[in-house]
Amino acid sequence: MNLACATCPVRETAACSVLTPEERNAMATAGRSRVLKRGEMLFAAGDEDAACATLQSGALKVSAVDVDGNEQILALVHPAGFIGELFAPFAHHDVVALTESRLCTFAKADIERAIEDYPAMARALLRRSQADLLATRSLLELTGHASAEARLAALLHDFAAAASDSSCHLAQRFELPLTRGEIGNMLGLTIETVSRKLGELEEMGAILREGKRGIVLRNPQLLQEISGR
Repeated sequence: MNLACATCPVRETAACSVLTPEERNAMATAGRSRVLKRGEMLFAAGDEDAACATLQSGALKVSAVDVDGNEQILALVHPAGFIGELFAPFAHHDVVALTESRLCTFAKADIERAIEDYPAMARALLRRSQADLLATRSLLELTGHASAEARLAALLHDFAAAASDSSCHLAQRFELPLTRGEIGNMLGLTIETVSRKLGELEEMGAILREGKRGIVLRNPQLLQEISGR
């Protein structure tokens, strides 16, 4: 399916937002829309010439599997995020949908050509790559030094920021894109600890749980203070 940029929900925040309407239309002719179901893989480690993509809606995880067959979640991709390993002959990690996710995908050669043709696009992708690197370093710092409570509060804070329609405030309500087991995987915690700390954050008045995965922010400032962000 060809791309429909005019109705794209992340047209103002994705890397391609820096392009002129004419440049964006030119890129759109090379792109395709794709929908992944929960658990479906965009590409796997070792895939050659894996496609690049911008996430329009949903959530993805970037993960690796160790020699014992254990998965390690390395990063999350939220709407407007860019996925792809440019200038690499093959993919180094698995990218899997956490929820039903819609993406616009491009062949790697088309993105590399766009970087050559549109300097603003190259700068936007560089800024986004730097932000992703900082987020990964922040996660490593959290899992290495912060308390279990601070780790969980920081992750919830990031989920609320990703779910917001504005960079000025957090979303008041959002759905957890990860199971408790996956949250524990990311933060280096057991499922039991994740459940217990969610309960403690609720008792403190920072959040309110709704159903299986719903989260309401009752006191965003308190959550930020706990997280140390």
